[in-house]
Amino acid sequence: MEADASVDMFSKVLENQLLQTTKIVEEHLDSEIQKLDQMDEDELERLKEKRLQALRKAQQQKQEWLSKGHGEYREIPSERDFFQEVKESKKVVCHFYRDSTFRCKILDRHLVILSKKHLETKFLKLNVEKAPFLCERLHIKVIPTLALVKDGKTQDYVVGFTDLGNTDDFTTETLEWRLGCSDILNYSGNLMEPPFQSQKKFGTNFTKLEKKTIRGKKYDSDSDDD
Repeated sequence: MEADASVDMFSKVLENQLLQTTKIVEEHLDSEIQKLDQMDEDELERLKEKRLQALRKAQQQKQEWLSKGHGEYREIPSERDFFQEVKESKKVVCHFYRDSTFRCKILDRHLVILSKKHLETKFLKLNVEKAPFLCERLHIKVIPTLALVKDGKTQDYVVGFTDLGNTDDFTTETLEWRLGCSDILNYSGNLMEPPFQSQKKFGTNFTKLEKKTIRGKKYDSDSDDD
């Protein structure tokens, strides 16, 4: 009986909370409708024009990004191109890779998807063999590494897969979250809740990645096939 009483009490509290929330939403909608009803034709026209201007501005921004190479995941041929690319765009993600490192190919798949979704950010890749000076300057020692460049300055790095749940099977959403943590793209989710944490709740196992030195090179690699 006590259990039934507790359930009934909880149900009533929940019902009251829902009613209060519904009332607040209805009051807000009524207020907005009232504002529209009280507007004259000139005010409505100004509101319409303001919204059209915002749409035109957003479209112009989109075209500007596309003209600068946003919207696709591109390889750049040299260090000189890197400096030109980061000068042109406010937010840049550059993947420092090697052909023989298979985890670079894993990153490639996710970066292709994100480049199309986040036009506000430029996504590039650069072969470390063609950029020895830049790798030394940016202290690139582990492959793969993502350099996150904002306003022409390197703000952060994603080194290997440690920040991505420490697994080869991380999701695109996990990489998106990690880049969002550095404000290098516009992330709409909750930065306080990494996607791989929710996966852990459902029993996902993560493989610990062992680092090894690439023979004859100064880089470390997260891959096992070098």
